[in-house]
Amino acid sequence: MMKFKVGKTAVSLATAILACGSLVVSAAAGCKAETFKGQVSDTMCGAKHAMPDNAACTRACVKKGSNYALVVGDKVYTLNTSDKAALEQLDKLAGQQAEVKGTADGDAISVSSVKPAA
Repeated sequence: MMKFKVGKTAVSLATAILACGSLVVSAAAGCKAETFKGQVSDTMCGAKHAMPDNAACTRACVKKGSNYALVVGDKVYTLNTSDKAALEQLDKLAGQQAEVKGTADGDAISVSSVKPAA
């Protein structure tokens, strides 16, 4: 029978790894949904559309594979969602002001809901 000798270093390393894993889980759980207000656009055009009609341009770009985006001031957020209701609402609000609720991660928002801006 083999006996394994576990030193203080190994125990400390295992404790550190478990502690780091706990921090990652708690950080992810701490992400709260925020509300963002801005103009519904697409990632290809951002704030400057190629067509004079912002809504038509947004819809055309999305049909060609671009993602919806939200222009908030000078910042353009990519809107990530597979929710059909949210996608329908984004289509209706193309070129208009909207309130998007979701979790931001850099330049992207994971969308939980979309409604016209109040």
